[in-house]
Amino acid sequence: MKPIIIIGAGTAAYSVARELRKLDKTTPLRIITADDGHSYSKPMLSNAFAQKKLAAQLIMQSAAQMAAQVDAEITTQTRVNHLDIERKVLETSNGTFEYDKLVIAVGAQAIRLKLDGDASASVLSVNHIDDYASFRDKLLPEQKASARVTILGAGLIGCEFADDLAAHGHAVTLIDPNPLPLAALVAPPLSQGLHAALTARGIDLRLGTTATSIDHADDAIQVTLANGDTLSADVVLSAVGLRPDLALAQSAQLLTGRGILVDAHGRTSASDVYALGDCAEYRLDNEGRTSPLPYIAPILTAARAIAKTLTGEHTEIELKDAPVIVKTPSYPLALVPPPPHTVADGRWETEQDGERTICRFFDAQGLMVGFGVAPQETKVRQALMAALGTAA
Repeated sequence: MKPIIIIGAGTAAYSVARELRKLDKTTPLRIITADDGHSYSKPMLSNAFAQKKLAAQLIMQSAAQMAAQVDAEITTQTRVNHLDIERKVLETSNGTFEYDKLVIAVGAQAIRLKLDGDASASVLSVNHIDDYASFRDKLLPEQKASARVTILGAGLIGCEFADDLAAHGHAVTLIDPNPLPLAALVAPPLSQGLHAALTARGIDLRLGTTATSIDHADDAIQVTLANGDTLSADVVLSAVGLRPDLALAQSAQLLTGRGILVDAHGRTSASDVYALGDCAEYRLDNEGRTSPLPYIAPILTAARAIAKTLTGEHTEIELKDAPVIVKTPSYPLALVPPPPHTVADGRWETEQDGERTICRFFDAQGLMVGFGVAPQETKVRQALMAALGTAA
């Protein structure tokens, strides 16, 4: 019997494997990954430093332990070089593998900015546990108790890193082309509140500009901004976002947009090939709208549905709103971003409840389809979730 093969060993891949084994104990399962196959929580990378954790301490289970848990052959340190969807064959750096059904869960790659300067290659990003290990080593050399850290990007990950590092004594500068942090996700009053909190934390926010050049300068790194300012840093971290990894899918001529296009069941344009996680672009509704969904809740929902479909119980992925918790302790936020297609014609409404700011987003029909709240707490967050879809 040819196996089900899963490419990848992140949350998406292992979630499918776990859900599959709840339903099917016997079908052969193989997981192929380019790394060592350790299981860890990727969202923990942005605040692991606050918990004083080494990279090794973030590992929840080894590849061997995962193999035993999901009764699978896990082939590590193996790159998939080619997918032949007609022959249902994978050509890898470790041999050729046939599959019955295939799940692509290869995640996303950190966006690399085009920067001038002789130190541009030294800019770090943290998209994997190995990246975190490298970042931590550079941040805490033996001779220094603190570092000057410049972060490119004041989105969710950049703000989390900035708050975390500043709280532990590092001198942090946060750079973003937008006029406020987290501007793409939350209403201006919440961005303003976060701006004030990060500033009070001692973070130097350089907004409305970008980095143009990264150069060596004696024992430091010089960051030159588009507005002409220069900064000195020990470490430069890029947190400008992720891009779905489409290399394998495109070489196999699967349909792609921003991600690998999948239908309501998680199927790609090829027979018996599925995709989920950061590499996928999900169908949002019956009007043909699609989007990548870079959060944990959609991954778990898709994993459950795909596992059922793999075992013959064809199940649609029922995407539901789930709050995103922004791990910025100085200004704890929870939000459900409004659907992209509603932003142009919708509106934000703000309520001030003591020290708490609540922003609700209403679409053109007057329905609440998004929100943000800070400081957030469970009771308030749940009430806002219950109000989604209701009229103003």
